[in-house]
Amino acid sequence: MDEVDDLPTVSCSRCGREWDLAFELDELRAGNQAVEQFALDHERHTGHFPDDVTPWVVDCRRCPDREGYLAERPARRWAATHARHTGHAVELTAPEDAGPTEIIEDPG
Repeated sequence: MDEVDDLPTVSCSRCGREWDLAFELDELRAGNQAVEQFALDHERHTGHFPDDVTPWVVDCRRCPDREGYLAERPARRWAATHARHTGHAVELTAPEDAGPTEIIEDPG
């Protein structure tokens, strides 16, 4: 029987490369989170996300803290926690077409 090569791939035009996700699937056992795991690792090591990945961005208005998340929940949690502990207002920017920028402030 012929082996089917159906590994998902991720590309990055800034790096000029394409990767299959065998490592994320076989070694990291990321399962259906393999693309997300690759995207987060890629950003940590290169400073940018691969093609077709637009993160939720949280950006403090007073200090240099800025983070990107692939889901709304952890982005919103980081913004609320940072605002609570520092008293700083934080911009929460959704990925393209997911909504407007929102300002998160300490409710206390």
